[in-house]
Amino acid sequence: MTTVAENIFKFKKLLGQETRLVVVSKKKTNEQILEAYQTGQRDFGENRVQEIIPKFESLPKDIQWHIIGHLQTNKVKYIAPFIHLIQSVDSESLLAEINKQAAKCNRTISVLLQLFIAQEETKFGFSEIELEQLILQDPEKKFPHVNIVGFMGMASNTENQNQIRKEFQSLQKFSLKMESLFHNSNPNILSMGMSSDWEIALTEGSTMIRIGTSIFETI
Repeated sequence: MTTVAENIFKFKKLLGQETRLVVVSKKKTNEQILEAYQTGQRDFGENRVQEIIPKFESLPKDIQWHIIGHLQTNKVKYIAPFIHLIQSVDSESLLAEINKQAAKCNRTISVLLQLFIAQEETKFGFSEIELEQLILQDPEKKFPHVNIVGFMGMASNTENQNQIRKEFQSLQKFSLKMESLFHNSNPNILSMGMSSDWEIALTEGSTMIRIGTSIFETI
């Protein structure tokens, strides 16, 4: 049997210095999160606004909270004062709302632009054409209270590792193509990979991996 702490240390060793670990804490108790926190882990990811708010209010304030699930525009105002990174920006309307709420809080909110790479209609994200058009419009100037720091993608939920690899490769290739279009931002974060496919993501250039099940499974 392993502990949460042992699992975190294992992943950090496997990921190395270049790839950041985000511990996915959805549906986990404060006690479980604190067990991870005691190892020095500070990046935690949540899917739902209604779950992240009470955790932010009750847990240490140096935790860096990430939203990694689909975010509705009408929920942005609740997390704008404290969110560290919104990984799942999948529309220009959401980007505009984040900019609006960040301005009200007198802060700049960091985001990742989510590219749709999976073969599943249930997942979200821009198409490559939509995202390229957005970036060509100079979003840094259009949304001054948003800091675009990279890209995120979720691969298909499949046993076909070749398909997963191709999907991650498409995201990595697209991110490299888009980097040169930014004037002031440095979009160097590539968030891809979860408990089921992190090893493939790592070999395909991921710099941020989101792990939940493999951290909190202690059997």
